[in-house]
Amino acid sequence: MELSTAPADAVAVVAARIGEAVAGLPDGDGVGVFGAVYLQVTDAMVDHLTVDGYFVSPPDVARLDALFADRFLGALGAAAPPACWRPLLDLRYHPGIRPVQFALAGMNSHIQHDLPLSVVDSCRSLGCPPQALQADFHRVNDLLAGVEDRVREELLALPPELDVADPLLHLLGSWSIDAARDAAWACAQMLWELRDRPEAYTAAADALDRTTGMTSRCLLTPLRGVR
Repeated sequence: MELSTAPADAVAVVAARIGEAVAGLPDGDGVGVFGAVYLQVTDAMVDHLTVDGYFVSPPDVARLDALFADRFLGALGAAAPPACWRPLLDLRYHPGIRPVQFALAGMNSHIQHDLPLSVVDSCRSLGCPPQALQADFHRVNDLLAGVEDRVREELLALPPELDVADPLLHLLGSWSIDAARDAAWACAQMLWELRDRPEAYTAAADALDRTTGMTSRCLLTPLRGVR
């Protein structure tokens, strides 16, 4: 996949596609909550793609970003979405789930499952191993860490008397974007090594889909009113 526009412009198109997909969703819709977070990340990508030297290869970053978004957008319109996305899609209107849970569950599904598959797809199109993208992959970590901090601050309003053993704090403390991206990178390397073994690749990708969905469903445990 060759880019016909500047990398920042290409990712701006991705942002527009995400915005169109979640525009008009009702307040409280879990998909809309995650979509708003995804737009923050994509807008930050656009900004950083205009900074000389921030990424080693901006065109490759833009290509990966587009492939990455395609998986989320495809799940939204699928008659049978991947297992990793079903918890968010099934529970998107549940009144007992807080917005921050929707945001983190969506990030989990997208990073833990969609990202490693997108890295492999990108490497196939470039004809290079994942190591060629490693520097830029990890460069994104700082960018995402800042977004995760803002998400938790914006979406998580906790009463001052909340006990440290509260189930919500326990749940949110069990997931971090750094750990998720480290796992995604390890999975991308594993899947790349299996690329010429279709049966093994499919089995590994299917297992990744299911286990990611299990984590997302745990993150979406209804907790409103639980003390």
